[in-house]
Amino acid sequence: MNQYGGQFNMQNPFADLKSFFKSKNILVKLIIINVIVWLSIRVLIVLFDLFNSSLADTLLQWLAVPAALEKLITRPWTLFTYMFLHLDFWHILFNMLWLYWFGRIFLEYLSERQLLSTYILGGLAGALFYILSFNIFPKFQDAYVMSIALGASASVMAIVVAISYYVPNYSINLLFLGPVRIIYIAFFSIVIDILMIRSANSGGHLAHLGGAIWGFYYIYMLKKGTDFSKLFAAFSWKYLTQPFMRPKKTTFKNVYTNPRTTTDEDYNLQKNQDQEKVDAILDKISKSGYESLTKQEKELLFRTSNKNK
Repeated sequence: MNQYGGQFNMQNPFADLKSFFKSKNILVKLIIINVIVWLSIRVLIVLFDLFNSSLADTLLQWLAVPAALEKLITRPWTLFTYMFLHLDFWHILFNMLWLYWFGRIFLEYLSERQLLSTYILGGLAGALFYILSFNIFPKFQDAYVMSIALGASASVMAIVVAISYYVPNYSINLLFLGPVRIIYIAFFSIVIDILMIRSANSGGHLAHLGGAIWGFYYIYMLKKGTDFSKLFAAFSWKYLTQPFMRPKKTTFKNVYTNPRTTTDEDYNLQKNQDQEKVDAILDKISKSGYESLTKQEKELLFRTSNKNK
């Protein structure tokens, strides 16, 4: 399967959930973290309500990102916490389904580190775009003081746009519609967000657009050789999700030295990039013949064929 094709069946999204959650990759852990935070918040709201307490509103104000800069300065952590915060069941359900569908496609071509960085940086881009919009445009001058944003939508939109730009011809089998290229789904989602800026949830749709902009920019720069996910290389993100991992039982110690000097994420990225070059070379051979290849292209094809033996 290469970047020019591929299909993912969405007609029965719950068919392989069991095996998916057994994989314990970063996508699984992001979904679990979101669900745990949502359940915890819902339980606290019920408890506070039993005592007629307003602490639920206070908690929300200290976790959701505010549009007012004077509030943001006193609670900068909300730039991160808001992207894991949901209140309504349908809100988290649709966000997690989109994260599940497009996150799985993302991991077919890119690494777990790249997925995590796109989620986090896309969420930050969404928050900043929302804050700037509410502080710049006169339409929001009366609302920005009390306005807050929450939800993983901007982070999810960043992942949707990123992988749709990376493999635009990848198709998803939609119920009643059949195969649809994901680039069209991403484009349709962006258009909807633009048209809905005037709605009651204008802040949410602006955050979506900020996430979409980052998703596009990230893949644009990745194709030019700049991988912003390497900013996360010094941070061992596995510790973030260590509580969800069971310790492995071993009966003996196996000493093994990895011959590679690169990380798994960098190795997988290089492997995908080499495969793209090989695909282009094979297309060139089919159109112009083997003799049309340059010396470098012949050497790359030779090295790749030897690796696969």
